[in-house]
Amino acid sequence: MEEKKEYFRWVESTYVNPDIDWKKAEVVSAGIDVGSVSSQMVVMCDGQIYAYSNTRSGSSSPNSAKNAMELCLKDANGLTLDNIHYLIGTGYGRVNIPFAQKAITEISCHGIGANFMYGPTVKTLLDMGGQDCKALRLNEKGKCLNFLMNDKCAAGTGRGMEVIAEILKVPVTEIGDRSFDIDEEPPPVSSTCVVFAKSEATGLLKDGWSKNKVLAAYCAAMAGRVVDLLNRIEVEKDFAITGGIAKNKGVAKRIEKLIGVEALVPKMDTQIAGALGAAIYANALYKKAKK
Repeated sequence: MEEKKEYFRWVESTYVNPDIDWKKAEVVSAGIDVGSVSSQMVVMCDGQIYAYSNTRSGSSSPNSAKNAMELCLKDANGLTLDNIHYLIGTGYGRVNIPFAQKAITEISCHGIGANFMYGPTVKTLLDMGGQDCKALRLNEKGKCLNFLMNDKCAAGTGRGMEVIAEILKVPVTEIGDRSFDIDEEPPPVSSTCVVFAKSEATGLLKDGWSKNKVLAAYCAAMAGRVVDLLNRIEVEKDFAITGGIAKNKGVAKRIEKLIGVEALVPKMDTQIAGALGAAIYANALYKKAKK
C-alpha cells in the first residue's frame, strides 16, 4: 500500500558545534521549549551554543521534551542529561518537563533568545509559533518591555499553514516560494480561519485559481492579520522574526512590505529562539547559585 504523503511535515533538524568540547566547559546549561506544534532543545557551553534539536511535538508534553532531548544529545559526543548543570523549560508545555529545574515563560525566553540570535539592536520582535503570534518590544538586553498576543485563532500561525498545505496538497516547505510564482498578486482571502479554509480554497480552485494563486492569497491574508498585531504595538527598528513561520518567505516578505521595514536576516534556526533563551537563563541562574 502506498504511504500517504503528509504535506504538513516540515524539516526536523539537529546541530552540534564541532569546535566546542563540552567536557572543558565550566557551565553546561540547557533550555527546552515545548510548543503546541514543535519542541526544541538547546545546550550551551559557557554561554555558547553547543547543540540543538528541532522536532515535532506529540500529544504529551513530557514525551515531547524527552524526544527533543534525546535528539539533541544523540550525537553530542557522550553528553548526557547528568552532565547538564541547569535546565530550564519554556513554552506551551513548560510546567510538564520532568527534568527541568525551573520553568520560565516563553515571552521572556524569546526576547533573550532573539537578542542572542540577532544582536542588541532588536527592538521589535515577532514570534510566529504553532499556536499563537506574539509581538514584543525589547530593550537592548532582550528584556520584554511590552507585548501583544493573538492566541484566539490558528490563523497566522504554523498550525494554520499546515492546514493549508494539507488542503492544497502542497508541501509546507514549498509554500513560500510557490506563493510568489504567480502572474500578479491576488487580493487576500476574505477569511484566514482554518475552519472555513477548506471550503474557501476549494471554491477558489473551482473558480479557476491555480494552487499558487490560492497560496499567495492565504499568505497575504496571514501577513495582514499579523500586521494588525504589529501596528498595535508600533514597529520600531530593528525588527526581527522568530518561530517556524519566519522560514515561510511567502508570509515574512509580505509582512515586510506591509510595514515598510525589512526584517533582520537570521543566522540560525529561527525556531530555537525560545529554547535558546531558556538555556541563557539557565546559565545565568546556575552562576548566581554558585556565587
